[in-house]
Amino acid sequence: MTRIVPVIALGFLINPFSLYASPANYSINTQKTTITLSWHAFGDTSEARLGDVTGDIALNAGNDEGDTINVSIPVATLKASNRLLTWQMKGTLFFDAGRYPNITFISSRVVALGQGHFRIFGTLAVKNVSRPVILDALLMGKNTGLTSAESIYLHASTTISRSAFNMDSFAALVDDNVTINIEIQARLHQAV
Repeated sequence: MTRIVPVIALGFLINPFSLYASPANYSINTQKTTITLSWHAFGDTSEARLGDVTGDIALNAGNDEGDTINVSIPVATLKASNRLLTWQMKGTLFFDAGRYPNITFISSRVVALGQGHFRIFGTLAVKNVSRPVILDALLMGKNTGLTSAESIYLHASTTISRSAFNMDSFAALVDDNVTINIEIQARLHQAV
């Protein structure tokens, strides 16, 4: 029995987080989170931005299947380079914001690749279509601000096919690939 105790103690020292790790839960900071869409159209690159992103992030050290990211993005916040393009993108030709007011992303797994790099697997729901997507992400760091609440900064990106989400208008003039760049700041939930 006395030999077993040192072995267990050694196990705690070698891998202390696996037994004591509990999820750290974060809320997305709506004011400091942006999403940029970019695509090629008419021989140039076009962009649109989305804001007012809400959601939660749970990080569970040592259990990548315990990590979750849930995000909701209101289509009404979409702003493109001009009013006409903004109106078209919010309309029935593309996002159909009247019928489908939110875009959602729900992760199924977050895999650590080392040095702050992650691969995030999940489902993107746009309009009435849900498709699996993979995001390449970089955890930019943690910061403790004036309130001593910890914040995390995450950059993620992916490329999707707009036609896969039933947004194939102007296919002869607008490239099918849309690059999504996400800048997230999230704040640690405080224990009550």
